[in-house]
Amino acid sequence: MSAHKSLKKSAATMLPHYLALTFLTLFSALAVAPVFREVWLAEIIPVVLIFAGLVITYPRFRFSNTAYVLMFLWLVCHTIGAHYTFANVPFDWVSQLLGTERNMFDRLAHFTIGLYAFPIAEWLVRRGECPPKLASFFALSTIMAVAAGYEIFEWWYAMIAGGDAGIEFLGSQGDIWDAQKDMLADTLGAITALVLFFTLKPYGEPE
Repeated sequence: MSAHKSLKKSAATMLPHYLALTFLTLFSALAVAPVFREVWLAEIIPVVLIFAGLVITYPRFRFSNTAYVLMFLWLVCHTIGAHYTFANVPFDWVSQLLGTERNMFDRLAHFTIGLYAFPIAEWLVRRGECPPKLASFFALSTIMAVAAGYEIFEWWYAMIAGGDAGIEFLGSQGDIWDAQKDMLADTLGAITALVLFFTLKPYGEPE
């Protein structure tokens, strides 16, 4: 193997570590003085749980680099949203581009949740639990179920917390169809991830 190929393979092998280090740096910076500490705490719990789960399971099951990149995108988006609250993330240029006054960052974050359909399907196929088509159906169904469950959790938290914290956590920004649109964004993200899944076919050993 040439030195160039060896270096390229080494960089590919280390990519999950680079992503983890980047995430931890961002997490540490944005944990300082969030806009609403109580909202930050509620929002950051799933981020910590998923990141910890990936770290713990890494020695026993290594996802493909594509899967780690897709999962990294949600970790970053949700960490940013937790710091500012999703309705207040500096995202004005996108709103201007779309011609809307609404902050669309939460829609982007929900879309990245859907990207987890890729690692779910990959995990099922590589472990031999089911063939790719069935794994993809299960992955899509899982994302849709999680999306609906999270909307229920948002409603519950907003009712319990009340006040500004409840409103900021809910992040509906006055849209009565916010929950449905969030779930649609999750689903579109999952469909995109599964198209990528069938394109790349990460069924063998990770790159």
